[in-house]
Amino acid sequence: MSTAETRTQAGAGAAAAGQLRRMPGLVPVTETLRTVERRAPEPLAGDAGEDAGAGGFTGGDAAGGLRMGAFWRLLGSELALTFRRPRNMALLAVLGVVPVILGIGLRLASSTAGDGEMGGVVQNLAGNSLMLTFLSFSFLVLLLMPVAVSVVAGDAIAGEAGGGTLRYLLAAPAGRGRLLAVKYLNAVVFGYAVTAVVAVTALLTGLALFPGGSVTLLSGTTITMGEGLLRILLAVGYVGAAMAALAAVALALSTFTEVAIGAIAGTLVLLVVCQVVRAVPALDPITPYLLPTRFTDFDGVLRDPVDYAALRDGLLAFAAYIALFGSIAWARFSGKDITS
Repeated sequence: MSTAETRTQAGAGAAAAGQLRRMPGLVPVTETLRTVERRAPEPLAGDAGEDAGAGGFTGGDAAGGLRMGAFWRLLGSELALTFRRPRNMALLAVLGVVPVILGIGLRLASSTAGDGEMGGVVQNLAGNSLMLTFLSFSFLVLLLMPVAVSVVAGDAIAGEAGGGTLRYLLAAPAGRGRLLAVKYLNAVVFGYAVTAVVAVTALLTGLALFPGGSVTLLSGTTITMGEGLLRILLAVGYVGAAMAALAAVALALSTFTEVAIGAIAGTLVLLVVCQVVRAVPALDPITPYLLPTRFTDFDGVLRDPVDYAALRDGLLAFAAYIALFGSIAWARFSGKDITS
């Protein structure tokens, strides 16, 4: 047998038994069907032409469907992480307890004060259990609720960078735009969860401690309890939109740092500065353009008729803030060098 035939038979035997793959410095590893990457057979040229002629957009539609499926899976995973984190659950619990404490305090104040000694707020609550929801929003929307939303939105990008996981998220076929959108929607959902927790606990506490029935508005007119519940839903939608605008600000700051506490503190400092500016009469011309100025405009639902103009102006301001700071976040994040 010739030397060439001997080499051919040896090569065939090695292929049947399993190839030995050698790399410098490593122990030879047997490559079998379990370790070889399996690839789908490529379509023939005729099949590709038939698909293009029949559907035209079949491949594009399938790719778009896969991308949307990946987007919703990523969002679901992000929401699960957010609502399983003990820190976030503690924030929701604190926000749920505050309306209960507020309602108990006002109940004690109304029981010890005489008819002529009750103030406007206590007097309204004494006959309108639903008013505790609006009072809780007025008490929490300027500080405690923004703290909870800032913690989640400020941690969105900076927390991943500080923990060293941002680079791995971007290594997956998600894309920076999709990841940023998922992070923002996650913060928006949490903002509405914060708003709903405050509304539900305040509503249940009010119904337990104060009489139900008709509701007296700030305008002095009386509406039914059912209409009062609808106005609470309007207030929840408006306050949730305010928290969504704040989340855009915190997310933009989160793209500028790798320390989550820096983005959270920066957002809260901006809120405090806005409150200080609102307290200075000489700066009144710029007050309408400050985000916290619009937070309390939900009281337009307590007018008769509903002050839709104030609600509309507030929603337009929130949309402007979302567009502005969302663009800043995208411009920063899309060109940012990811080193961690």
